[in-house]
Amino acid sequence: MPRIRAASVAEHRSMQRAALLDAARSLLSEGGTEALTFPALAERTGLARSSVYEYFRSRAAVVEELCAVDFPVWAAEVEAAMALADGAEAKLEAYVRKQLELVGDRRHRAVVAISASELDAGAREKIRAAHGGLIAMIVEALGDLGHDQPRLAAMLLQGVVDAAVRRIELGAAEHPDTITEAAVSMALRGVRG
Repeated sequence: MPRIRAASVAEHRSMQRAALLDAARSLLSEGGTEALTFPALAERTGLARSSVYEYFRSRAAVVEELCAVDFPVWAAEVEAAMALADGAEAKLEAYVRKQLELVGDRRHRAVVAISASELDAGAREKIRAAHGGLIAMIVEALGDLGHDQPRLAAMLLQGVVDAAVRRIELGAAEHPDTITEAAVSMALRGVRG
């Protein structure tokens, strides 16, 4: 009987942690980092504020957990889109398009909000490492296109994607499809040059 109870306690804690992360995603996507507070997390999940501290010691810990959970999912989606593409240019286009397609995803909005905030060094390092994983995906394709410095080209390409993401997130005058097409065009012309 004690084993069953221990399993149910662990399962309950896991569900509570997932609920807190889901609430954090919602808060970040709705109101940015200012909205991510422990009282707001407690209210969204029905937990006492002190219970939130049992799961996370700080906002930065929530952010680190979101990065650890959400970035790999995103990266897998980008990688899957690239795997379906035939040839280096098509992979590059898929890389840009898929990231911009994911802008509307709540996980993406949360991570964008996180990236713009004041974070401790540990959280910033997790974000940098996750972005590094994205960049690594496109280095080989850029090498196949003949770039002498494919890693540098990949970082610059990601800069174009990041700028397009910010433009879409800001609700720019241009339609998101227009921004996407401009980013893809700029990326493809840039890698050919």
